[in-house]
Amino acid sequence: MVGPQAAVTYLLVDGENIDATLGGQVLEHRPNPEERPRWERLRQFAQETWGQPVRALFFLNATSGVLPTPFVRALLALNYRPIALTGSPGQKVVDIGIQRTLQAIVNRPGDVLLASHDGDFIPQIRNVLGDGRRVGLIGFPEFFNAGFTNLVDGGLELFDLEEDAHCFTSPLPRVRIISVDDFDPERFLA
Repeated sequence: MVGPQAAVTYLLVDGENIDATLGGQVLEHRPNPEERPRWERLRQFAQETWGQPVRALFFLNATSGVLPTPFVRALLALNYRPIALTGSPGQKVVDIGIQRTLQAIVNRPGDVLLASHDGDFIPQIRNVLGDGRRVGLIGFPEFFNAGFTNLVDGGLELFDLEEDAHCFTSPLPRVRIISVDDFDPERFLA
């Protein structure tokens, strides 16, 4: 196991899951380019939140055999390392890639910030918690798999992609539970 000294934050992005949740649950349509997250803001949030360098990995499903070259170039320019995975039909290649990466991180120093809502990662997140390591999940909390809430007492931190990381250029049409202490009526009167 690793000790409490973390040299880096591993930012793992499940782009497929974030995009599907944004389009299917939040917007209820395929996101337009201006409605998509600003990935440089997420990377900056990861660096500022835990005050250390970020190693950003962006997982892509390339099973179709087509690499989204313009998007890959944009990710590279933003200091992300795109990981384009392929596999058999029906294989959840992005999930498998992230699960394997989380398993590999267990024996390395560093903190983990996962951008996803997918409960398939609960066992691996449980395994990286502890030993002074900071572990976070970022996305739209109202759509996080309910199993993640069981890990909060073990140290999992939950972050909002819109409210905490400010990854969007305009407010999203979300309906979510708001603590009365955080309620700002001005946001709803405009």
